Amino acid sequence: MARTGTFQFGFPRFHGAVREIVLLTVGIWILLVLLTAFHSPLAGLVLGLGALNPSVVVHDWAIWQFLTYGFLHLAPGHIFATMIGVFFIGSSVQEVTGKRAFYELYLSSLIGAGILGFLLSLTGYIGAGTALGAGAAGNALLMVFYLFYRGASIYLFPFPFQIPVKWVVIIFAGIEGAYWLLNGFMLFFLVNLLGLGTGYLWHKFMWRRAGLANVIEDRIFGLRNSYHRWKRRRAGRKFQVYMRKHEHDPKQYFDEYGNFKPPDDTEKKNGGKGGWIN
Repeated sequence: MARTGTFQFGFPRFHGAVREIVLLTVGIWILLVLLTAFHSPLAGLVLGLGALNPSVVVHDWAIWQFLTYGFLHLAPGHIFATMIGVFFIGSSVQEVTGKRAFYELYLSSLIGAGILGFLLSLTGYIGAGTALGAGAAGNALLMVFYLFYRGASIYLFPFPFQIPVKWVVIIFAGIEGAYWLLNGFMLFFLVNLLGLGTGYLWHKFMWRRAGLANVIEDRIFGLRNSYHRWKRRRAGRKFQVYMRKHEHDPKQYFDEYGNFKPPDDTEKKNGGKGGWIN
């Protein structure tokens, strides 16, 4: 979906998945601030359990960290920047995707970037330390915003001139990449950088297929239908065995494919011409 023209950010409606995600994330941050002030050991425990730490994932199978890290923030500037991005960029994306698909994008980008960062950290050369914050999801939203409004230019405060969306993506990617290189290939910046990639993958493979939930639903119904077809074939084989035991020729009732043969027209009452359904 390519859109052209100028896109100027105002104050979008604070509703839907964007509101719920922002309120939940800010609420968790306030709780962490209070715990840090009044019970720092408990705050450390929450961060230790929720932040993405590859060593903890490996030794304790803490796979929930692939999601929980995206809702943990410490520095006020960090959560302010990410939630502002989710509010302004995310609201425009949500207008196109709807609430459910927006949740799929947001959560799958967090999980995908977390898993990729974890796998790369296993090399021992990159991805050191821990990761937390919604930066990966924010970058995914930026990438999807670009893919929805590919040819647009935007006004971004405090710049008084228009910036093409593709250059905004390139600038953010360059900044994230520079931070990653200058800070010893840390996992924190790696996961944020991977968020751009997970946003692109979501748009390419999930958005055109009506969302992850519909794909899973189609798979489930396909498996269920396959099971019912197998049961019908099995019942047909059992019936053929039954007919042989009672000295009836199954070929009188089944064709070479195992389907029931239609009755002769002369057997139909009142000369009806209804069809036969297997």
